[in-house]
Amino acid sequence: MNGLIDTVVGDRNDKRRWKQYRARVAALPGGYRTAAEGLERYLLHAGAQGYDASVQMWEDLVDIFEQAAVDGTRLRDLLGDDPVAFADEFSANYGSKDWRTRERQRLLDAVAQGETELAGTVPPRD
Repeated sequence: MNGLIDTVVGDRNDKRRWKQYRARVAALPGGYRTAAEGLERYLLHAGAQGYDASVQMWEDLVDIFEQAAVDGTRLRDLLGDDPVAFADEFSANYGSKDWRTRERQRLLDAVAQGETELAGTVPPRD
């Protein structure tokens, strides 16, 4: 019966962990909470799929913000000058691939296949 429930509504443990993550974000001090929510929103729109992407990724994200809040680390010192690059690199560490990453790889694969198909049929340039 549990297998059927998990299939229909998802893994209950992951959902519990997602809710705990959201509560931890809500408990962050104002500016840290705002930045963490912004990163979450960006990551969700950029391709990470909520708790299905990697609950561990979200937990690690809030760990970083909680530690920064305790240490009094400035947001720019934490995220760098380009928060988008930080978010992209952060999610890449968890194997999170957005649609752009997939399409970039498809393009590279298509060009490589085209080169293979044309090998020997196109005269070299002088």
